[in-house]
Amino acid sequence: MIEATSCGGVVIYRGKVLVLYKKYRNKYEGWVLPKGTVEANESFEDTAIREVREEGGSNAVIKQFIDTTQYTFSTAKDTVYKKVNWFLMQANSYYNKPQREEFFEDSGFYKYHEAYHLLRFPNEKQILEKAYEVYINMKRQGVW
Repeated sequence: MIEATSCGGVVIYRGKVLVLYKKYRNKYEGWVLPKGTVEANESFEDTAIREVREEGGSNAVIKQFIDTTQYTFSTAKDTVYKKVNWFLMQANSYYNKPQREEFFEDSGFYKYHEAYHLLRFPNEKQILEKAYEVYINMKRQGVW
């Protein structure tokens, strides 16, 4: 088994959530949150900021750590055990651009309930729920 660590973000601007549509050679298709692999000597926070910028074209800052999810998937050679560290992030605009080189075909900021229903994976829906609750509380407290 191979262990891998990624970081990603629930990116919000004016109450809307950034989601990406990925289509990979008819093997994979669906809406996801931006995330990616931690590079050598890179902090989890720096990874999340970089991946959001690379995959979704969005400039965002971290507001708070949310949670870590884990799952396994199989490749032709092995099984991968992946941990993903998720952060609540605030974008500086609605600007976004899907990273074509990584097979992202579309991206956009959507209302919470739209983003929730678009997301393909249950663990990403759970992270969105947690992050959005934190966002709402931060708004109520005047710190967003």
